[in-house]
Amino acid sequence: MKTFRTNYWLGAMLLACSGLIAACSDKPAEVAQQGDNFVEVWKTPTCGCCSEWVEHLEDNGFTVKVNDVSNTDSFRAALGMPQQYGSCHSAKIAGYAIEGHVPADDIKKLLAEKPADVVGLSVPAMPMGSPGMEHPDFPEKRAEYDVLLVNKSGSYTSYTHYDAIN
Repeated sequence: MKTFRTNYWLGAMLLACSGLIAACSDKPAEVAQQGDNFVEVWKTPTCGCCSEWVEHLEDNGFTVKVNDVSNTDSFRAALGMPQQYGSCHSAKIAGYAIEGHVPADDIKKLLAEKPADVVGLSVPAMPMGSPGMEHPDFPEKRAEYDVLLVNKSGSYTSYTHYDAIN
């Protein structure tokens, strides 16, 4: 009988501790199970184009958690993205920083390739026609822009080039 009680209490304690560890982990269980399609975004509460970009991601199969903050600079820095590549919102997915209006297809390409020694992708500024920056009167119009692959050294290369559409 003593062995049964000991094993029962030991099992109960292990079960309780595993629940406590899961509850205190950096990633909630539901987030950890979402994998590479989970994007966490930091944006200002009044930014309409940021909300449009979030909708673009959701329309392309990503699960998005939005954090409304007064300023994104500190989040950008925490993600390792140099300020000169900044835009109106910052995001993180699978350990990569995503800055600005990066198209969902480029994020999917990054996740498939999994390059090492990179911070992530950036579309500096807010080019017209990039996801979330479509003009309501000219939805097909797009400025020429590049999605930048930003290295941990702070340098970058053009990851994808988008031609202007008039």
